[in-house]
Amino acid sequence: MTDAAEDDLIRRARDGDRAAFAALVDRYWDRLHRWLYQLTHDRHAAEDLAQDAFLKAFAHLKSFRPVGAGSPRPYFAAWLFRIAHNAYANHCRGKARREPLPEELAAPGGGPEEEAASREELRELARAVQRLPAEFRSALLLRVEQDLPFADIGAVLGVTEETARWRVFKARRLLLKLLSPRLEQGTS
Repeated sequence: MTDAAEDDLIRRARDGDRAAFAALVDRYWDRLHRWLYQLTHDRHAAEDLAQDAFLKAFAHLKSFRPVGAGSPRPYFAAWLFRIAHNAYANHCRGKARREPLPEELAAPGGGPEEEAASREELRELARAVQRLPAEFRSALLLRVEQDLPFADIGAVLGVTEETARWRVFKARRLLLKLLSPRLEQGTS
């Protein structure tokens, strides 16, 4: 979908066209749900939070102010992810969280030994990501999984672009320490 087509959907949705908003939901549902699932590791919570984010976006769409022409994209995505981040923060405040491992990890090709080793590496990475502080984990997942620019990550998380960049950097450093005990001992 082109930027102009998305802008048209946003305009039509702001004018009350539910089909246009449904098209926006179709465009962003998978990305938003996947990101929320990586934060919560609970499919039902991620689904509820995604639905809540879209309902709030629809309810507040008239207050959405797109940035001017030529601005970095995706501005609607950043606004939507910010709404979802706020819903996630409220969710975390509302109850104590348990963070189990993901139910499924993608299995790469190769023989059984390579597949088992890759699965274990993915599990180890998932455990390490879950051990990151929430603000670092959120920033890292927005950068890596959603490929958002730092300015949009800052907008989603309510911080400056520099703070977003620092959080991603810090998350990567912490992951290196968590994944490589020898590296941690060597820098101590």
